[in-house]
Amino acid sequence: MRPKWREACRGGGALTALSALVLLADDGRAFAQSESTSRELPPIQIGGGEAAERKKPVASRRAGKPSPADHRIPVYPAAAQASDMRSVASGAKGQLGMASEISVSGEEINARPFARPGEALEAVPGLIVTQHSGEGKANQYFLRGYNLDHGTDLAITVDGVPVNMRTHAHGQGYADLNWLIPEAIAAVDVRKGPYFADEGDFASVGSVHIDLIDRTRGIAQVTAGSFGYRRLLGMDSAKVGDGSLLVAGEIGTYNGPWDNPDNVRKLNGLVRYSQGTATDGVSVTGMAYANKWNSTDQVPQRAIASGFLDRFGAEDPSDGGNTNRFALSGRIAQSDDLGSWKANAYVVKSQLDLFNNFTYYLSDPVLGDQFHQHDDRLMAGANISRTLNGALAGLPMQTTFGLESRYDAIDLALTNTFQRGFLASVRSDKVGEGSVGVYAENTVRWTDWLRTTVGWRGDYYAADVTSRFNANNSGRTDAALGSPKFRMVLGPFNQTEFFFGAGYGMHSNDARGATTTEDPCDPATRLTPSPLLVRTKGAEVGVRSRIVPGLDTSLSLFILDQDSEILFSGDAGDTSATRASRRYGFEWTNHYRPRSWIDIDADLAMTHARFRGYDSEQADVYASLAGYPEAQIGNAPGNYIPNSPAMVASAGVTLGERTGWFGTLRWRYLASSPLTEDNAFRSSATSIFNGRLGYRIDNGWRLQLDVLNLLNTRANQISYAYGSLLKTDTLYNLCASGTAPTSVCQNGVMDYVLHPVEPLTFRLTIAGTF
Repeated sequence: MRPKWREACRGGGALTALSALVLLADDGRAFAQSESTSRELPPIQIGGGEAAERKKPVASRRAGKPSPADHRIPVYPAAAQASDMRSVASGAKGQLGMASEISVSGEEINARPFARPGEALEAVPGLIVTQHSGEGKANQYFLRGYNLDHGTDLAITVDGVPVNMRTHAHGQGYADLNWLIPEAIAAVDVRKGPYFADEGDFASVGSVHIDLIDRTRGIAQVTAGSFGYRRLLGMDSAKVGDGSLLVAGEIGTYNGPWDNPDNVRKLNGLVRYSQGTATDGVSVTGMAYANKWNSTDQVPQRAIASGFLDRFGAEDPSDGGNTNRFALSGRIAQSDDLGSWKANAYVVKSQLDLFNNFTYYLSDPVLGDQFHQHDDRLMAGANISRTLNGALAGLPMQTTFGLESRYDAIDLALTNTFQRGFLASVRSDKVGEGSVGVYAENTVRWTDWLRTTVGWRGDYYAADVTSRFNANNSGRTDAALGSPKFRMVLGPFNQTEFFFGAGYGMHSNDARGATTTEDPCDPATRLTPSPLLVRTKGAEVGVRSRIVPGLDTSLSLFILDQDSEILFSGDAGDTSATRASRRYGFEWTNHYRPRSWIDIDADLAMTHARFRGYDSEQADVYASLAGYPEAQIGNAPGNYIPNSPAMVASAGVTLGERTGWFGTLRWRYLASSPLTEDNAFRSSATSIFNGRLGYRIDNGWRLQLDVLNLLNTRANQISYAYGSLLKTDTLYNLCASGTAPTSVCQNGVMDYVLHPVEPLTFRLTIAGTF
């Protein structure tokens, strides 16, 4: 089925050989996972905060042996908190549990040139972060053969606060990171797969946990670049009492190469107080962010080919949005003779108003298809966990219990608009959604070379939906799922470890979909409510080796199944069915540091992704479009999953010492992907090089030039294929006159729809410390 961009209220619109990797059980039993390297299970003592005497190196990227601090590349030497520090009150950092699990330092992330804050996450092997419209909207994420849209199945937290928004106006799991200040990142911890009991909603494919620095030397930084890019950053910390007070502020503007300038206006602030260490400390963090922008959404290829639109043109120049976010959070961690415990709490107030037009004149041939999505929410939550160190028949054992809770109070609205002016309401809802998660994990080290972890997680969700326009779409819904987990680690054998993991996971669906029984635009049309929680299950085997001095290499083979589900479409206000799917593949990750002044990494991920079963409904749609090939192509039934990349690759080299010249060259590759289920449309591969050259003085001053899209490659940030109508289409006139069948007019002209990569871009940064 083609992507369902907009079908409500205006009228319509309709590696191989790796499969033998693991056979998943269907009876609710879990498999296995792993981790290991020393005879005893900690508690691991990790430094943080002001207690310099307790500092211990955090695992470097891809878990290699940490390099001495003096040999790391301090691209941002202003940060007094070195990359070997854990954030205060973040808790103990245990040994890695899977070959695909990594930790990336803030230094390593900031050594990379990137166009927007969300691209900092591309330090995660196999993850692609892109954008298909304005710079204030959440990014699009791709990982392990998933088009994760704006965050579904990729759980992201910052300082322990969830970023993903459930029951969101634009899309389930919406994860906006435009408020993130990359220079404030201390470390990023990455996990993949449903094998960890303390990972819940949206974490089936992966989870990314971002920790913030606690202190820094004063830094003032100004960046100016192509297409009106301007950024001012100030950051400093001071000793207050027994702790540190960190303050950071950011102002940014950007127009982009678009015929209709983005006119981004961004304000961002961070205040953080921390005291103690990672395992015995407390921190309180406040954040504030506001952004306004215009957006050039994806445009149909036929409009560019005919000369109707420039490659950087916009079909509807009134698209755009505004957003704000205010957050207050606190963390505490303590250790004792029995083990350790940690807790955190947060409250987030956010608002988004988004104007998009993806189908142009398909639903409304006169005023166009622009719509407005409004999301205004208050999110609050608290988590606590307790870790006990003990023994089982004389064998080292560690047990962790945890409780997680969250509540979202949400006001949602979907309206039809013309040039951002109100036309008609589609639906308006008030939603209260709460959840409780409990989990337990038990790890036993059976021998010097064998460790197992058995876990279980239970999640309960409940939601009240009040539909302001249709009481039949109101109601209360709840659901619960239990998810067993298992991990196992064998080794080390000659500096090599073997990992196995398996488990069940879940993600939540939009609560409105679970109570919607009637089409918001046609109450006579009955709809099937969606399940509130959807099951996933997966397994993974991997190996990690450090046999070659300076080289940390790992290989993971994975499989992930997702149940059939009914999805709520935030763009349309109704539900649609999807089929069960299976993805399997491998990830090969390498990090090599042969000298103190050179750092090399190279990653390759390949995935085979397919729907399961036969789509008879799509076959009926295909038959109804007979005689109109411009509408029928791409609508045949098939098992390809749209926008599921079969291959993702990246590589980079970073050169430099603490002072003097430094440089970075990075390459990112996203292979061709199917855009329709029948594979009739495929995206072009995207290969982009980014570079950086700079000079550092020992007094902390730095001059740096970033060059994005170094080879000025003509490529697309993202491509889709679906039906739309332009006033220049022959079909537009046939539909306006009533000549074409209704099914054809509801589908429109099938075509590539794309958002281009920005051309060659320069950004010059001058930074000083004080």
